[in-house]
Amino acid sequence: MGALLPLAVEAEEVPKSMAAVGGDRSVLKGGLKFPKASFGLQVYSDETAERLTQMAIDVGYRNFFASVLAGNQKGFARGVQKSGISRDELFICGSVLSNLAQDFEDGYLTTKKGCAQNLEALAEGGITELDMIMLDYPAKDCETIRGQWKAFEEMLAAGQTKSLAVSNFSPEQLDCILADPDATPPVLNQLPYSLKSYDDKAVRENGKRGILVQAWGPLGSGSLGISASKLAEEIGQKYGKTAAQVALRWILQTGATFTTQSKNKDHLKEDLQIFDFVLADDEVLQLSDLSTSLSGRLSAVADVAIPVGGAVGGALLISTVLDSFDSKKVEEKADEPRTAAGERPLSKKTEEEDEEDDGAL
Repeated sequence: MGALLPLAVEAEEVPKSMAAVGGDRSVLKGGLKFPKASFGLQVYSDETAERLTQMAIDVGYRNFFASVLAGNQKGFARGVQKSGISRDELFICGSVLSNLAQDFEDGYLTTKKGCAQNLEALAEGGITELDMIMLDYPAKDCETIRGQWKAFEEMLAAGQTKSLAVSNFSPEQLDCILADPDATPPVLNQLPYSLKSYDDKAVRENGKRGILVQAWGPLGSGSLGISASKLAEEIGQKYGKTAAQVALRWILQTGATFTTQSKNKDHLKEDLQIFDFVLADDEVLQLSDLSTSLSGRLSAVADVAIPVGGAVGGALLISTVLDSFDSKKVEEKADEPRTAAGERPLSKKTEEEDEEDDGAL
């Protein structure tokens, strides 16, 4: 993997002071400005979502991923409303889960219903338009994916969202959409991508298609791995940064962005304080060499983690097909201090005890 992979989009220079209000931004295909650090809500109550949204805004996050999988879009919307922040200052992404659709018509109707459910839930806090809508997972074949995409394009045409995105799409699945010259292309693909494990072709293959990669689970779902953690910690000492900050910086410098989360305010601040230093090219290469590559593992339509359950929400069981990385987490993780190596030790706690995990659904 090269030290600095070409970005799919143009980077916008932002003063260091902006680290406190969302950090650096990328310019998506089409011109939308996209904060590179996103806060992704996890599976917890609407009340918790409301509280954490306000906390994340207070810390400085301006990009939010409110997935339908988390089941708390209403709480998120209320948090935005109660924060008092102007809607124009935020980039908000919703999502639709319709991967179990069986054909074009089913994909279209199920996705259309999911789009309406996003708007209904978010209206709870006065949010009437999204900056982005994302397909959480691809459907089983190209024809069904095209049905999903038709519903998304109608949402875009209606002015209910400003951009379209996907999650866990392989290059072949992206081409199901892009094969139609009249189709509106996705501008972002949310993928498993971390110092712990990554597909070294992901950024390049998406970039060829004008698509930006956003990492979910950017800190390896609680552990970067022993070797990577040790090296990241050593490199971080040079810059006065933690291993977690080095790991997030590595993501940015390999051409991707990330969505993270925590119930710990200090961790949220820490994850934003990565825009005031730059890793040397040789450091990026060293970290890349230690990471476990998933090259080739996301190349087939069937080779993704597929949820089993309701087509547009509800309780979900995540089936992990790839054994090299953790699937998206639907359970909550303990909110304990990070170790010196940047890991977040995990243990069972109640919601009141502030459980957490990094990454987003």
